[in-house]
Amino acid sequence: MLESTLTDLECTRCGKLYDTEQIQTHCPCGGPLYPRYDLETTGAAWDRGKGLAGRPQGFWRYADLLPIRKPENRLNLGEGGTPLLEAPRTAERVGVSRLLVKDEGLNPTGSFKARGLCAAVSKAKELGVTELAIPTAGNAGGAMAAYAARGGMNATVYMPSDTCVEFIDECRGLGAEVILVEGLITDAGAAMAKDGEERDFFTIATLKEPYRVEGKKTMGLELAEQLDWQLPDAIIYPTGGGTGLLGMWKAFAELETMGCIGSHRPRMISVQTEGCAPIVRAFHAGEEYAGMWENAETLASGLRVPAAFADREILMVLRESDGDAISVSDAELLEATYHIGADEGIYTAPESGATIAAVRKLVEEGRLDPSGTIVSFFTGSAYKYVSGMRQGVA
Repeated sequence: MLESTLTDLECTRCGKLYDTEQIQTHCPCGGPLYPRYDLETTGAAWDRGKGLAGRPQGFWRYADLLPIRKPENRLNLGEGGTPLLEAPRTAERVGVSRLLVKDEGLNPTGSFKARGLCAAVSKAKELGVTELAIPTAGNAGGAMAAYAARGGMNATVYMPSDTCVEFIDECRGLGAEVILVEGLITDAGAAMAKDGEERDFFTIATLKEPYRVEGKKTMGLELAEQLDWQLPDAIIYPTGGGTGLLGMWKAFAELETMGCIGSHRPRMISVQTEGCAPIVRAFHAGEEYAGMWENAETLASGLRVPAAFADREILMVLRESDGDAISVSDAELLEATYHIGADEGIYTAPESGATIAAVRKLVEEGRLDPSGTIVSFFTGSAYKYVSGMRQGVA
C-alpha cells in the first residue's frame, strides 16, 4: 500500500510551517496553507512516470502525493480517472487546431468537486473530525455530503436559497442538513461562520483548510500522465474559488521537481462571466488582489463567486504562466453548452460552456494561438442544472 510522503504545511504568503497532525485552517496572515511532501522519495518511486504503471487507476493512484497517511481513511466513491477527450467538431467551431476536454462530470456527484472534497473529508476523518460544514453554490455541497456520509460523519451545507433544486435535493438525499440563505455564496459563508460560534463543526470552505487543493491537484497529475508527460499549450479553466487552477499549478511544480516533466508550463486562462468577474477585472487592472464584485449574477452558479479567498494566488498563477483572464456573457456560455452536446455528445454544465465560449473570443481577439494544444476543463454534468437551465437560471 502506498504511503503518503506528506511532511508539513506551508503558508503560501509568509512561508510559516504548520504541523500536519493537528487540525489546521489557514495562516493568520491570510494565506492558504499548502501541504508539502518529500518529493525526492516520491520522485524515486514515480521514476519519471514509469513507476505508476502497476498502480490502480483513479484518484488514489497518486496516494503518495496526497496527504492522507492511513489507507483506512482514504474514502473512495470512484473519483478521478476522468477521460481526456478530443473535441474535433467543437475545435472547428471555435477556430482551433486541437481541442481536448477533460470531462470532470463523470466524477461521483457529477462534478470536479468530488476530488477536492474526497481529499479534505478523508483528511478530516483522519484527524478525528466528526462534524463538517461548507458554504456552496451547489456542487461542493453535494460532494461534501457524499464523502461525509461515506466516512460516517455529519454534514451541514449552507447554500443560497435560489440554488437549483437538484443541488438541494442531492444534499438532503445524502444525509446532510441543508440551510438555505438569502443572497450569494458569500452570504452562505457568513451565516455558517455565525452558526460556527455556537456549533462544533469544522469548516471545509474553499482554501480555508489545506486539503481541498490537494484533491484538485490530481487533475493536473492526471492531465500530465494522459498526455505522456507533455503539458498542453493552454488550459482554459472556469474560475469561481479557483482551487482547481491553483491545484494544477502546484501539481506541475511538484512533477518538475520529481523529474516527470520539464520547465514548460501551459498558459493558465481563467474564465468568468460578465455578471461576476472579479478575477478578470483585477487581472487586467494589474491589481494584486481582486475586490468584491457587487450584485453578482450569472446563469453558471459555480461562477457566481463574488470574492475568492485565494484571489492573490490565482492572479499570481495567471501572471506567472503568461496566462489570461476573460469573461463571457450568459448568452454566449449557454449557446456553447448546447453546441457541445450536439457536437460532442457531452451533456455538460454551463460553467464548461463558458470555457468554449472563451476559446472562441480569445482566438478572435488574437489572445490565443489557435495552432497549439488547448485543454478545456468541463467541471460538471448538466443533470443537476436542468431546472435552472429551463428557466434560464443555471
